Amino acid sequence: LVDSAPDIRAAVNRMLATERLAPLDLPTVVSFIGNGLPVLVERVMRLRGLAPERHEELTRRTLDLYSRAGAELTRPYPNMIATLETLADAGFALGVCTNKPEAPARDILRALDMDRFFGVVVGGDSLPVKKPDPAPLHRAFETLGHDRRLYVGDSEIDAEAAERAGVPFALFTRGYRKVPVETLPHAFRFDDFAALPGFALHRA
Repeated sequence: LVDSAPDIRAAVNRMLATERLAPLDLPTVVSFIGNGLPVLVERVMRLRGLAPERHEELTRRTLDLYSRAGAELTRPYPNMIATLETLADAGFALGVCTNKPEAPARDILRALDMDRFFGVVVGGDSLPVKKPDPAPLHRAFETLGHDRRLYVGDSEIDAEAAERAGVPFALFTRGYRKVPVETLPHAFRFDDFAALPGFALHRA
């Protein structure tokens, strides 16, 4: 939905600044994204030599910094709003399933006026497990209550979650993927969200 890496990087670097440590560049932070904030902070700590026993403390601090910043640097991907409007007007029930904590995810959707499109938001802390475990996807689809299902994502985590949930997967190829497109199971791939409604309407 959105490119949130700049705001995630800003929160990470503010946390590092409180430890008097050098900031990280955007590609490094992007390489850490995908498995949720605790894993991201763990990777940052390992890179900067911070003591592992401080993980819970520094994760809380990073989340607080991220939440307070809101959607300062986060933006929807190009053509995203028009795509959501087209899908909503066509009668699709839409939801969000993310490894981002639920509260910041909802805050970002509200800040960008995107919350109006979604009937459910399942975050990385909404359940005891997160993607690639299929439970968050199952929760999202069960809440939406439709039998015809499609999951749209941009990473190997998303592809595995969809496969384990038995849901067709549409792969956005310009997101946070770290492996070649060809290695990920998908029913459709696209690099512009303007292409997504045509595929979804054809499936319907």
